[in-house]
Amino acid sequence: MDDPLVVPLHYDFASAICFAAHRALPRLAPDLERLGIRLEWTPLDLSGLIGWPRGATLAAARRRNALRVARELGVRLRIPERWIDSRHALAVALALPDEARRASWRERVFCAVFEQGREVERIDQLVPLARDLGFELGSLGIEAALDALREATEAARRLEITGVPTFQLGRWPIGGIQNDETMRALLTRWASRQRRPA
Repeated sequence: MDDPLVVPLHYDFASAICFAAHRALPRLAPDLERLGIRLEWTPLDLSGLIGWPRGATLAAARRRNALRVARELGVRLRIPERWIDSRHALAVALALPDEARRASWRERVFCAVFEQGREVERIDQLVPLARDLGFELGSLGIEAALDALREATEAARRLEITGVPTFQLGRWPIGGIQNDETMRALLTRWASRQRRPA
């Protein structure tokens, strides 16, 4: 296999559909390996990107849509009543030094929000989650990571990303997530085109 095809996958811990993607995508792991695709989960602040007010009550239509997507993907979840401020949790993800730790952090935070109904907006609420994984937040440089999150969010804006989850297939941002068969077909076609001799 050639070098892996890296697909940035933009996400926000505040998004129920991102949680559904987090739960559903492992089912495609054998396909991704066969295609030589590596997903690169990339945090961004959706409120900062499109101006959704932090802490606002989620509209009923948005809740219904997220629940529909989760149901179609076979994912069970509980949706918070309001759009959470996920910046600190995302900053931790950016500050962690390797993908294995970032993956563990994604699992821990997503589980806390969408399965356990815990709050994760303040640093003191994140401290026990970090300790669950065996690290302390104080050594990570969260303020610098918040700056990096703002920069990543601005970079996403320049790529014309308007939502999460978004798969960045080369120049093309593909928003949302579909059922396994559709995602498999989409990624297979894209990988085939990328590996086609010039």
